[in-house]
Formats: sequence, structure tokens, C-alpha cells
Amino acid sequence: MSSAQPVTVVGIGAGGWPDLAGTAQTALAAAEVVFGGSRQLDLLPETVTARRVRWPSPLVPALPGLFEAERGRRVCVLASGDPMLHGIGTTLARVLGPAAITVVPHPSSVSLAAARLGWDLSTTDVVSLVTAPVETLNRAINPGRRILVLSAGAHTPAAVAGLLAARGHGSAVLTVLEQLGGPAARLITGTAGDWAAPEGDPLNIVAIECDAGPARGMVPGLPDDSYQSDGQLTKREVRAITLALLAPAPGELLWDVGAGSGSIGIEWMRAHPSCRAIAVESSADRIATITTNAATLGVPGLRVVHGRAPDALDGLPRPDTIFIGGGLTRDGVLDRCLTALRPGGRLVANAVTVESEAVVAAAYAKLGGELSRITVQRGSPVGGFTGWRSFMPVTIWAVRP
Repeated sequence: MSSAQPVTVVGIGAGGWPDLAGTAQTALAAAEVVFGGSRQLDLLPETVTARRVRWPSPLVPALPGLFEAERGRRVCVLASGDPMLHGIGTTLARVLGPAAITVVPHPSSVSLAAARLGWDLSTTDVVSLVTAPVETLNRAINPGRRILVLSAGAHTPAAVAGLLAARGHGSAVLTVLEQLGGPAARLITGTAGDWAAPEGDPLNIVAIECDAGPARGMVPGLPDDSYQSDGQLTKREVRAITLALLAPAPGELLWDVGAGSGSIGIEWMRAHPSCRAIAVESSADRIATITTNAATLGVPGLRVVHGRAPDALDGLPRPDTIFIGGGLTRDGVLDRCLTALRPGGRLVANAVTVESEAVVAAAYAKLGGELSRITVQRGSPVGGFTGWRSFMPVTIWAVRP
């Protein structure tokens, strides 16, 4: 946005105008145009004479045109609570540029909830379901954890309770905090398995105190039975080694080529909330399996592409890291992946057949990197005794081309 002055983004809570700091009130009183949602705009008194514009839907594609039309005017944007915590402020900073906005924050619902409950925010997980599926919560559920869930509306508490109960955490304690900071503030408490509260105010946050239900580890190498699979699954021990070589870092994008059951892309995304992955798979049945596994393990945002590499890779965002779990022997797959990597990116390929090992050996001879061969043996019954059952050895090549 080209303007003589930046857009002022003002956070406002359920307490409305009286709870705003002087800086926020001054900015709104001087504004010529105020953008916001219906609920936020309705909190302004009549003394704010600016033209009020409700956000359109879809919002993000309309933003550049909306602000360009108001170029040169004094513009404010109303946001719920802290605009920079899962709020419109972060979107505007991305679309308009950080220099184009000035932010006047208000305490977020997360801060208000922690203050009301006496929770330490530094040890509390925060999960936003405002625009994400409820399955996103699966990643955070573990015994003894405290979680604050930003709700999408009045239906969210019941959906959260149902998910917790299905995960074996039916005795987890839920507290729904409605209209925090406002005169209509209300708390409702119950357990996930017995949740029967009717839908209340859509402006709510859900606090979860997890019980001693089943745990799910956060490091790579989840148990094989965590996944649905038709047998195309990277075994737990090999998966842990492969993820260590892939070395997921916050914000990075992975291509999981020949994704099978999706385990590599899923555990890549579980490494950090900002990690992204695209699973490429040619089997329609496995596509459905990958989608199910991703939701069950808390990363429903995994993007799944139905197609066969290398053609299916055309048009995808450029990756930081690539894993090739299938298709190594297909013409053009390895070359296309090497070309696609960002500078300094990493590629890891797993080979289990003689033919795919030959491709890996030739690539290693040309490009170097690390070459490992992993053999996994698991104990299994042999009559009344225990013996070792071997899986097919896996050759792993890791390289920074």
C-alpha cells in the first residue's frame, strides 16, 4: 500500500471501547475508515465517526485492492485481542509489508485465559482451530499437558471434547472461557467424555488439562501401528534414521516423493508446527490412507498430490528438502528432484531393490554425500523361544548437491 502514513491495527477485546488504551482510542477517533469484522465494529461507540467497512469473504485476495482504494486516508483496522497472535495483523504484515502497519495490541484471549486460570503460558501449548481442522489438536495431546485452543465458534468445544474422548483422554478437564474481558464473561467446566454443554457464545477459548491417557512421542520413529498401511510403510527404525538425515528445521518445505503411507512427510511436519510437506503418491488408495494418517497424527495440513513423479512434481513450490521413497528407477525422477532443490537443500533417498541401489550408487559416485545400509532385526516368537526376524536391508543416500 502506498500511503503517507501506515494503517493502524488496533486490538480490541470483549470489553470494547472502555478497555482500550488512550493510544488506540485516539487512533480510532481520528480515523476516516475503519475495517473489521461485524463483532469488532459493533463495539465502537457513535463518537467514532469513521466510515465502517466490514471484511469481505474471501478476505486475503481482496486486501490489496481494499487498501489501495483508501490510499491517502487515515485507516484503522480492528482485530480481536492481539493482532499479531493468529490475527489479522500478521496477514496485513505479509500482504502490505511490515512498514505499512502500526500495531496497537490488546491482551489476547490466550493471555486473558492464562491469567484467569493461573496457567504458566511458557509451558502451555496454544493451538488455533480458527481456520484449521479439529484434528490439528492431535499433535498437542499428551498426558499432563495444558492446551489453550482458539475456537472457530460455538461448535468448537464439543468437537474438542469428542476428539479427546476418541484419543482415550475422556477424563481430560475442559474449561470453556466465553467473552473473556467483557461483562458477559462466563466459564463452563467439564470432562471430555461427559461433555454435554449446549453451544454457547461463539467468542470462546477452550482450556484443556490432559489426563493420564495414552501418550504419543514427539521425536521421529513413531510405532508402525500408529499408521494405517497396505505394507508400503517405512519401518520405525529406518524412519527415525531417515528423518535424522532429512533434519527438519522450522519453516522448511519437504517433498515426500512416493509417499506410500505418508509417514515421512507426517513426521517431518510433527517436528515443528511451521514445517510443511507435500506428499506425492500415484495410488488413489494410498492417497486416502495418507490423508487419514495425517489427520490422526495431528498434521491435517499435509498437502497430498495424486500423481506419478517426475510429471507430478511440475508446478509444486520449490522444496528445501526432498525424500525419495519410491520411483528412484523411473526415468527423470532423481534428476528432476536434484534440479528442484533450493540452494543448500538436502536430498535423502531410500533404496530396497538391487535396481534402485544401482541408481543410488551411481549418484553417490557422481555427487558424493553419505551412504548407509541399514538392516533391522526384531525379536519374534520361535516356538517357545525368541528369535530374530530380519527385514529387507535399506540403502540410504543423503546429499547436499
